[in-house]
Amino acid sequence: MIRKSRIFMMAFAVLGALVLMPNLAKAEKLHLDSAKVMGPDACGECHKSSVESWKGSHHFSTFKTLPRKKEAREVADKMGIKRIKADSDCLSCHFTSAMVNNKPKPIAGITCESCHGAGRDWIKVHSDFGGKGVKAENEAPAHKTERYAKSEAAGMIRPGNLYQVAQNCYGCHTVPNEKLVNVGGHAAGSKFELVAWSQGEVRHNVWYSKENQIAPVERQRMMYLVGRALDLEFSLRGVAKATTKADYAVKMAKRAKKARKRIKAIAKLVDAPELMAMYKAAKGVKLKLNNEAALTAAADAVGAQAMAMAKNYDGSKFGGLDQYLPKASKYKGK
Repeated sequence: MIRKSRIFMMAFAVLGALVLMPNLAKAEKLHLDSAKVMGPDACGECHKSSVESWKGSHHFSTFKTLPRKKEAREVADKMGIKRIKADSDCLSCHFTSAMVNNKPKPIAGITCESCHGAGRDWIKVHSDFGGKGVKAENEAPAHKTERYAKSEAAGMIRPGNLYQVAQNCYGCHTVPNEKLVNVGGHAAGSKFELVAWSQGEVRHNVWYSKENQIAPVERQRMMYLVGRALDLEFSLRGVAKATTKADYAVKMAKRAKKARKRIKAIAKLVDAPELMAMYKAAKGVKLKLNNEAALTAAADAVGAQAMAMAKNYDGSKFGGLDQYLPKASKYKGK
């Protein structure tokens, strides 16, 4: 009797896994691992002011407004999508999904975790300042250093890791989906520039100060540099994934050419050999169909140089870039 019971339980477990597999496959396509997403409320326990700033942004409102937009409905109809929030190409970039009843389900728009990584593995470490009763303001310096290191090792993307934070932005703002553009009529990316888009409505520099000030000019210079490098990297990745000479391939190639030209111009203004290295990597590959391996290799080379640049410089010696930094009037939102 016991043996039969065990066999039944094993069969039930296998059946459950088979039922769950399609949902796990869908989760893998998402920007974040749904099984590790904690949701904005988990971050808001400590970062109340940051979450309040987020609630005034399009990143927050897209959860309700996107499915109601005429343009979104037109794209969805062309793609054969009945419900925008259910198993659609919209989920990866426009929403944050968590596991609800063993299924990935959108719970919010673009959230804290969209930029800083799904929090399950690091959120407890990140919010422990040294034991019960210890707060951020009286945390021991050594513990703080260790806490940050452990959080990052567990998957947290802190603001200091500029390349990784910006990578999340460009991963969506260059629209890595050929069918969505060619069939659905979705735009092939936005005119995204990291400084202008990060210093407007999504700005939340309120952890150390309530004023929510703009980033220091040195930080802005690095944002501009790394952002322009990522624009080149992701446009190359877009061309690499293009399979037909249609709107997506054409626009991604044009974007890559423009980004490559811009990197060359910047390289003449600042002393950073990484810039010329990424320009040469991009210049040495043909922007054409059926060239995925070479284009991906070039994108990888650009990305590696961008990571090195973000790590090796602090922007203090890059005053030549100030002419390119957007003024406050050009920031996206308030």
